[in-house]
Amino acid sequence: MSNLPIDGTPLASSPLTRAVLEIDEYTAGLGWDQPARLFALVDTAQLRTQEPALASQLGLDELDEKEEQGPAATSLTPVEQDELPAGVALDEFLATIAWPDPVIGCAMTVERLMLPPSAEASVPDDLDEAQLAKWVAEHPERQEVRLTVAVLRDGSRESAVRLREKDATTEVLTGSNLVPGLADALAATFVD
Repeated sequence: MSNLPIDGTPLASSPLTRAVLEIDEYTAGLGWDQPARLFALVDTAQLRTQEPALASQLGLDELDEKEEQGPAATSLTPVEQDELPAGVALDEFLATIAWPDPVIGCAMTVERLMLPPSAEASVPDDLDEAQLAKWVAEHPERQEVRLTVAVLRDGSRESAVRLREKDATTEVLTGSNLVPGLADALAATFVD
């Protein structure tokens, strides 16, 4: 069973979950070993009204029937931002971000190595960050994952996790608290 119906729209209960799955699917199409990517999330109807040329460029110039049914059908459009600067730590970069008012949320994709909880007991003591990264990269139980995390100004959060070894749309795990550290860092970009 696919997570996408015939028209390609992700099956999800909320606009934020749909946006996260759309970003995950887009990034999956680019393959693995990609840099982190940052997206602004904007209300699709407002984008059409306030920026019709951009909406047209993004293929959003026609109203879809769902949006004509009222606010429950609100959709979010992810707009990919410029490439993140090389050599800058992710938390340092995010601390420099300020979004204009029309941006109601943001999302980020990053690839990471994860270990199962059972491996925590075997982590050697006194490793610096570089040594720990090397140790994790060499661990036989490591898993390569792509994390897609989104937050809205109102505090809503959603995440998607895709394992490289189970790289299929039907295998993507979603949840609001899967990657709390990155969600917190993204939410901080909306704090005045």
